[in-house]
Amino acid sequence: MSRVCVLALAGLSKLALAQTPAANPMPDGSRDMYLGLGVQSAPRYEGADSRRTTALPVLQFQWSNGIFVSGLSAGMHLSSRPGIEYGPLLALAPGRDESGTRLLRLGTVNDGSGGSSGPGATLPVPDWMPPPARLAEDGYEAEPEPAGNRLAGMEPLRRRVLAGGFLNLYLNPQWRLTGNLLYGSGNARNGLRAHLAVQRLALQLAPQHTLSLSAGVSVVNRAHSQAYFGVSEDEANRSINLMYASGGGLQDVRAGARWNWTFTPAWMLTSGIQATRLLGDAKHSPLAERPTNLTVSTALAYRF
Repeated sequence: MSRVCVLALAGLSKLALAQTPAANPMPDGSRDMYLGLGVQSAPRYEGADSRRTTALPVLQFQWSNGIFVSGLSAGMHLSSRPGIEYGPLLALAPGRDESGTRLLRLGTVNDGSGGSSGPGATLPVPDWMPPPARLAEDGYEAEPEPAGNRLAGMEPLRRRVLAGGFLNLYLNPQWRLTGNLLYGSGNARNGLRAHLAVQRLALQLAPQHTLSLSAGVSVVNRAHSQAYFGVSEDEANRSINLMYASGGGLQDVRAGARWNWTFTPAWMLTSGIQATRLLGDAKHSPLAERPTNLTVSTALAYRF
């Protein structure tokens, strides 16, 4: 069985940027799997001033053939060379409505790529759950919206499956550079986002305790930036926001830490924190109430 190497302090942000467990040698036909449950506190949406606390299921699988599932991303390691990892990548970007990013979250037990999904990737609320606009009339208790809700009147963002790839370069066994590129975000499916990060992997604090550190930056095209931070003329007429054109370029920087406590061979407590700072047009968007935010999580995971 391999050790799972990377923890993407991601997904999802809204893009659920990929988490890529390292392609350590594994016996043919073997697999390494984690399942668990915890809790996460994160901004209501990227740039929101209000927060939301949700349950955090943990999901991470890796097979000896190179295929992996980590949170809401999946891919395959194609390289057989030491010190380099690359391959195709798929990820699920959750939708956004007036209440924010309505989702259940999925976490991992990786070491921290500083990716945009925070300490866990995200899973949209199931289709059978009534959307916020129908909750009251269907007999459910509607979740109160913040005063002066910036998302009221904004066009909802639909869920999207993103496709791309990843590339990881090891500087030595403890340090590596990571990158991934995903395309297909936004209602027009033409948004693109790249994430670059540096990681310090599995720093041994004590016999059963490891700490992983990460720092990264996200770069987006104009279509992605406009979808998540722009305000069209129609949206300005329906909302409290002024019309705003958001361009491409640097969108955010982020830094994170992940502490894993393996108190038995099968059980682990994994806790993470990630700080994100919006940059450029995203920072100046009318939707950005708070440019700097924290996401924190903790979960109990079982390895089998």
